[in-house]
Amino acid sequence: MFERLIAYLDSVRARDPAPRSRWEILLYPGVWALGFHRIAHWLFEARLYFLARLVNHISRLLTAIDIHPGARIGKNFFIDHGFTVIGETAEIGDNVTIYQCVTLGGTNPANGKGGKRHPTIRDNVIIGSGAQIIGPIVVGERARVGANAVVTDDVPAGATMIGIKARSTLVPAEEWLKEFIPYGTPCDDPPCDDQGRPRRDCVEKLEAEVAALREEVAAMRAVLAEREAPVGAARRRKSGTED
Repeated sequence: MFERLIAYLDSVRARDPAPRSRWEILLYPGVWALGFHRIAHWLFEARLYFLARLVNHISRLLTAIDIHPGARIGKNFFIDHGFTVIGETAEIGDNVTIYQCVTLGGTNPANGKGGKRHPTIRDNVIIGSGAQIIGPIVVGERARVGANAVVTDDVPAGATMIGIKARSTLVPAEEWLKEFIPYGTPCDDPPCDDQGRPRRDCVEKLEAEVAALREEVAAMRAVLAEREAPVGAARRRKSGTED
């Protein structure tokens, strides 16, 4: 058991450059959540459902990570930072990495009965922060799911899913190294400089767009005023005749 723990801590260290020692990794909430889950899953398999839920509840309070006791998780599973939800029928393979705020969610069966309703994550998959993987779908081996992507269809092995909210796009596997970013969706024109201050050209661009919009609104109001003027005059003449 001690050797397996050392191997697990080393696998985490290989994926995260932040810790300076194995002792630091032992403080990670993802490590604690996985340890609690191993206990809860053992109780769940023994049909001690209340005790399994109790362990799950304690784990959620301590780590802010909610892993249903029924979820099946393979070796060297790493949750970076936490705030993750994993459903009952989710299946996770070996060497899977999940960043913060990820949901492996399920669909609500129309007949009210349980069943396979959560995703299956194959070996060596990386899931970026904020990604939502919903339903009994399969994410193939070595696939990459980018930050904030919403995935409701199968992801082929080796592919990369990138996107914001409901818009997700598959890109060829050979492009993932330059396209996949786990913490956020990249953009070609960042709004801030290296010191985190708003870029001057971006501010000027926004000011120009606002000025252009004001001119358009003023032009539209002028056109509406010209169209309404004859109608108003006709109404006034008609009203004066009737009086």
